[in-house]
Amino acid sequence: MKTLFLVRHAHAAPGGTARSDRERALDDRGLGEAAQAGRRLAARGVKPALMIASPALRALTTAQLVADQLGIARGRIVVDERIYASSVATLLEIVHALDGAAVDSVMLFGHNPEFTELAQRLSPAIGAMPTCAVAEFRYDGDAWAEVGECAPVQASLDV
Repeated sequence: MKTLFLVRHAHAAPGGTARSDRERALDDRGLGEAAQAGRRLAARGVKPALMIASPALRALTTAQLVADQLGIARGRIVVDERIYASSVATLLEIVHALDGAAVDSVMLFGHNPEFTELAQRLSPAIGAMPTCAVAEFRYDGDAWAEVGECAPVQASLDV
């Protein structure tokens, strides 16, 4: 079985002329959202084999705060440039390239609208993903290439 988690970054400070979009940090609300999402996942015993984050500060910080709650070292988070300003096709490429033998669960941290679009493509039951929402998809198979090609056996959205 393969499990894919899509985590939209937590609430970020508004963009301004003083910083680039990539440098937007989480605000106080976002810091709380990320820690809370991590606690909810930890209470369920979630422990992804791999965590991959966008290089944008708000997404990477969200990943780090979730990792803290899951007892996963921050250094294990992989940063993938392709997640920032991405597309559904690119996100699926990232998932399809995962090593099926070594990775049974992966957690991606990124942005809207791409994450909501991908979640809705994988399961029409998934609605919009607000900040720090976690969409979870379980597939009864051994190959990551099946994600997007077949329906998940389970899909849920935690907000």
